[in-house]
Amino acid sequence: MNALNDAIIAVNDFFWSYFLIPLLIVLAAYFTVRSGVVQLRLFPEMFRVIRAAPGIAPDGKKETSSFQAFAISAASRVGTGNIVGVATAVVLGGPGAVFWMWAMAALLGAAAYVESTLAQLYKVRTSTGFRGGPAYYMQYGLGQRWMSVLFAVIITVTFSLAFNTVQANSISGAIATSTEALGASPGLGLASVVGLLLVGMTALVIFGGARRIAYVAQALVPLMAILYILIGLYVVILNLGEVPGVIADIFASAFGVREFVAGGVGTAIVQGLRRGMFSNEAGLGSAPNAGAAASVSHPAKQGLVQTLGVYFDTWLVCSVTAFIVLLGAPEFGGEPGVQVTQGALESNLGSWSVHALTVILFLLAYTSILGNYYYGESNLMFLDSSPRNMTYFRWAVLVAVFVGSVAPLTLVWNLADIAMGVMATVNLLALAPLSGIAFRLLKDYSRQLRNGLDPQFTLSKMPDLRNVECWGSATGALPEDVPRAEGQAPSDPGRDQPEQGPEDR
Repeated sequence: MNALNDAIIAVNDFFWSYFLIPLLIVLAAYFTVRSGVVQLRLFPEMFRVIRAAPGIAPDGKKETSSFQAFAISAASRVGTGNIVGVATAVVLGGPGAVFWMWAMAALLGAAAYVESTLAQLYKVRTSTGFRGGPAYYMQYGLGQRWMSVLFAVIITVTFSLAFNTVQANSISGAIATSTEALGASPGLGLASVVGLLLVGMTALVIFGGARRIAYVAQALVPLMAILYILIGLYVVILNLGEVPGVIADIFASAFGVREFVAGGVGTAIVQGLRRGMFSNEAGLGSAPNAGAAASVSHPAKQGLVQTLGVYFDTWLVCSVTAFIVLLGAPEFGGEPGVQVTQGALESNLGSWSVHALTVILFLLAYTSILGNYYYGESNLMFLDSSPRNMTYFRWAVLVAVFVGSVAPLTLVWNLADIAMGVMATVNLLALAPLSGIAFRLLKDYSRQLRNGLDPQFTLSKMPDLRNVECWGSATGALPEDVPRAEGQAPSDPGRDQPEQGPEDR
């Protein structure tokens, strides 16, 4: 078993380091140039549009808001990787890995915009709101059914089953660590109790549908972020005199001559890029499944909001972990894992912080379970919307959560890693030819902003697009399912025609 696990790790490292990361960087750089650095240029706009009110679904209740869709994707993004993954990057790559993690987030913001804007454009209507994601733009945008089915199967198995098993394992492990710190001896009995509790909490939400997931994510994501950020700020304040030195180390280690000679820069770059991409998921094809659910008046709006999610995850939450670890004076090159962050916290705040981190890890992993489940639900409904099969799927997720609570899962994690890499590759191959549409939408959005309008979109602006369901017809009328900004008059069809650029002709 160990030999098999080592072989899987070797294949995984080679695939991500020499194929997927270079492919993602090249495409993200291309998206950045073509979009005019949208991820930074429209940064203030992201905060404006996230507050938009949702429309009304066919069943008479509110649709998923822009913020709720943001919270669902953040629930999946912000998980144990923000604590364990960042600590691993710092231990293996040194302080310089943090700089490359930041840089990766800045570059990948453009990929996040493209994939979530396309997901919004090709979303479909449901009785409770909208549903969409990469599988939908692969089928309706590219016309490649085989690609959409492959993606839907991979993300459902990888996120909703395999990754949820790992998240449950993280919760169980964190509780076991706190139990040991209190002098007790955790065993299978405790893990089983934790597993049953977690199954019950998960069942209460996932059997309630997408709306309940959105409400729980909206409540818990800000709470867990605030808790963790406050602890991180407290650590920074306690070590305020050392902060300038830590920042200097981050930049010096990213470019330093000493690190180049020792080969440390290469390790820092690989660890920073890989862990950053693992954490914020930009370009991987997961977050667009949540972004498509939002009720917005223009596809580009949720593209911008999901880009903000990349920064929230990496520049904020991951940075908190980085400073906690670096201010705890880690031994670079040592054994990575959650114990690095726990040890750094304990050295600064005392033993109580181990239990505080357990609570935070519980919230992080639990919301990740909900977000990961939603990705599977959305894609399973794309493949087969049978209520019976959906019930079977929900029970399968609950079984995975319980198994994860009581069993070691190193092999499962590494297999899921490879599957996620394949999923990301399929998504990137779809984004490349479809990205021109996202840039046309951005041009239309930017033109309306310059004219002082709250951007609206209807298919009449781009009548050449096919298989678009939720944005009205090519007649110029504003469809009922696109909410108009408060007090805004209907757009003038002639004035709202997008300017023609090279990609439009």
